[in-house]
Amino acid sequence: MTAIRVAILTVSDTASQDAAADRSGPTIKEILNMNPAFSCEDTNCHIVPDDTTAIKKVVEGWCLLHKVDLVITTGGTGFGQRDVTPEAIAPLLHREASGLVHLLLSMSLKHTPLAALSRPVAGTILNTIVITLPGSVKAVKENMEALLSGGVIQHAVELTRGGSGKQVHEKLAASDASNKPQEQQQKEPSKHQHYAHHHHHSHEAPKPRSHDPSAPASARHRKSPYPLISLQEALDHIKQNISPLPTYTLAVNHTLRGHVLAEDVYAPHDAPPTATTSVDGYALRSTDKPGVYPVLTSRNHSISTILPEGCIYRINTGGPLPAGTDTVIMVEDTRLVSTFKDADVADGEEKEVETMVQVPAGENVRAPGSDAKTGDLVLQKGERILSSGGEIGTLAFVGRKEVKVYRKPVVAILSTGNEIVDLHRPAPQPNDGWGGIFDTNRPSLRATLEGLGYDVIDLGIVPDDIDPHVTTIKKGLDNADILLTTGGTSMGPTDLLKPVIERHFNGTIHFGRVTVKPGKPTTFATIPTSEDISKPVFALPGNPASALVMFHIFVVPALRRLGGWPEEFCNLPRVSVQLQSPMPLDTRTEFHRVIIRAGINGLKAFSTGGQRSSRVASLSGANGFVVLPPKAGDSPSRLEEGTIVQAVVIGEIQML
Repeated sequence: MTAIRVAILTVSDTASQDAAADRSGPTIKEILNMNPAFSCEDTNCHIVPDDTTAIKKVVEGWCLLHKVDLVITTGGTGFGQRDVTPEAIAPLLHREASGLVHLLLSMSLKHTPLAALSRPVAGTILNTIVITLPGSVKAVKENMEALLSGGVIQHAVELTRGGSGKQVHEKLAASDASNKPQEQQQKEPSKHQHYAHHHHHSHEAPKPRSHDPSAPASARHRKSPYPLISLQEALDHIKQNISPLPTYTLAVNHTLRGHVLAEDVYAPHDAPPTATTSVDGYALRSTDKPGVYPVLTSRNHSISTILPEGCIYRINTGGPLPAGTDTVIMVEDTRLVSTFKDADVADGEEKEVETMVQVPAGENVRAPGSDAKTGDLVLQKGERILSSGGEIGTLAFVGRKEVKVYRKPVVAILSTGNEIVDLHRPAPQPNDGWGGIFDTNRPSLRATLEGLGYDVIDLGIVPDDIDPHVTTIKKGLDNADILLTTGGTSMGPTDLLKPVIERHFNGTIHFGRVTVKPGKPTTFATIPTSEDISKPVFALPGNPASALVMFHIFVVPALRRLGGWPEEFCNLPRVSVQLQSPMPLDTRTEFHRVIIRAGINGLKAFSTGGQRSSRVASLSGANGFVVLPPKAGDSPSRLEEGTIVQAVVIGEIQML
């Protein structure tokens, strides 16, 4: 977790007159500076008198602009007539934290019964935690000890930043388990035996279910040890075992596209800061009658100087109005009367212009703050920065030069199989004339990934041997956030991915078979790469159509979750479409590749033809997958033309 930004406010009539009298504020800062988890800059240390307005102004400034994660005040929490800190802070809180108040009082009451006369308040203002402490140095030290003990504040800040607090909760669970009788622990298996989280915690590696790849072919499994699970169960496994990547700060420019905001963005000032014009024309007074007026410009008149009576000021769209004016007349409502002459006696600058109408006050004027006022929430944490430009434009509009975002995942891809040949580096043909199969998956997946805005590391083609698998997977884990493989997921003796993941990397296979068509052997795993982090691995089928369909159904949601996308946007959108041809049903959920076209009567789905899993041409031109439900019992064997069904949208919808 990045350093917790702290602001300290001392509330004291005396200290506001003489900063040297403030001992509590420096004490808090000294305590925090001894802990590397906190950051407290001098610019975020203030002193105000015992005045509710002054207290509110400083605290609101810190919180509404989200300049800090934690505000600690000291002083003004007692029973004195000038003790007004609780009255200033309490109305500002969006959520109260009564537990923190109890913690502070409990600690102080251990030392003196007079602590019962303290009136602390605590809670959150937007995403900032606010805690009020007494004014005495002794009480401050006692209260700070309580807040820092056991990581109370660190955990609270993590939660307000949008974190899950998973590590803290699991440590508590582990502590509880260690205090239980051994017999009871054996009866209550840990959830770690079933699920490996993106935040990996040290525990016994799961027992491999895959065959030993070093054993002969006769020793392989004849039936898959991985249960068939439903589409929804598979999606749930992905959601449960992948968490967003860390955040970082980027400059506000075109490269922000595709990222997700990791902070709320507030307007730091009014926009526009002063009255500006929304048209090209002339600024003047609403009392000015139609007539002929001398023209002033920025060359001969400062906007901070009141415009002389009987003059107008030429102004372009977006420009500020000069002092003394309250309206703007459009160019179209004026007539040029005369110009200045230059040395060549040619027409030059405008000298006089006739206004044809009288313009009411505020006409064609954008008032200060009419687009955004200071402290307005202009973009929310979790909003996607789209390539359409609106979000980047908004950030630039309010003057944000940089912003905190979730890191986009880097993706490593590889293909497996002795039979796979690189299109541009084909291997020599063997004597039997077999030349291999051109690798379709890497180029198609890379094109899709880069089209979605992800950086890709191409690890090439890996032969069906254990050592190359181990070496290449390790390289992918070292350099990427997620690994995509194709091939090697079925029941062949040389299908090595599941065994290598389990036996050489202590990985957890969360699912190895799904009741979908195409893509039944699709595999999702996580591999621990350090004490705290596990990285996701998707082993997609080798058949090209299967690999691409499963990429859109399973990998895209994982990539979005890693990149901090809100949960409701992680899966690709679904729309209702009308079938334009009959479609047979399978016992599995089937994704039938289609072209979705929009007409006056809604969306229509046209099949791309044969749907064989190896027929990558079925995806050529496809912009969606019709989701065909599994056939069950006495249900029809196919859906007829005209049936309304759901379709996953993977590309731009065409027009009929």
